[in-house]
Formats: sequence, structure tokens, C-alpha cells
Amino acid sequence: MKLIEILEALDAKLLSGEGQLDKEFLTGGASDLMSDILAGVAEDSVFLTGLNTIQAIRTAVVSGVGAIVFVRNKIPPQDLIEMAEEENIPLLSSPYSMFVSCGRLHGKGLTGLDGTR
Repeated sequence: MKLIEILEALDAKLLSGEGQLDKEFLTGGASDLMSDILAGVAEDSVFLTGLNTIQAIRTAVVSGVGAIVFVRNKIPPQDLIEMAEEENIPLLSSPYSMFVSCGRLHGKGLTGLDGTR
């Protein structure tokens, strides 16, 4: 699933990563606990969270997450958007809850971090 398809499925705003709309994702994970993402195999996955702090960006960098979706219309401060741009991590903001966002992506074929559907 390409980043542009994730953007459309979630009616999301693109906060950073304009040049990466063709980036492909096969798996996704969702949590507000960064330890859950660090414990999973998150390399090149899309990461959904309601936590719009520096911990989300740093967790993505450490775990190799390919993109972050902030749910419930969360938008991080500008300095975090700039940090994500420096780290080459696309950021999206979706109006949907985490539950609905996950359901929409699952319905489009995205699997969980362990590859299960």
C-alpha cells in the first residue's frame, strides 16, 4: 500500500514527506506506548499513534518506522515536523480514531507488524 493510498484511506493531511507518496508499506502497528512499537518488528511499517511528542519521532527513528500517522486530528509542534523531515519520515494527521484508522488500513490490505491479517 503506497503512502498516497494511506493518505486517502484515512482522509489525512500530509504534514511532511511530499516526495515520498509512492513509498510502499506492507505492515502497520498502532499504539500510544512506544515500547510496544520498539518490541515489534516495525521496520518500514506505518505507525499510528495519538502521541504527538518527540518520543513518537525518536521511536520511529530507532525502530525503522517508515511513516507516522497521528490519529484524532493530532498535529505535532512544528519543530517535530522539521525533525521528521530531517529523518526522512513522512507524517500524516487523520481525523479518525486509532480504532477506525486501523480498520480502514486493514480493510485496504495492510497487515499487522507480524504480518497477520
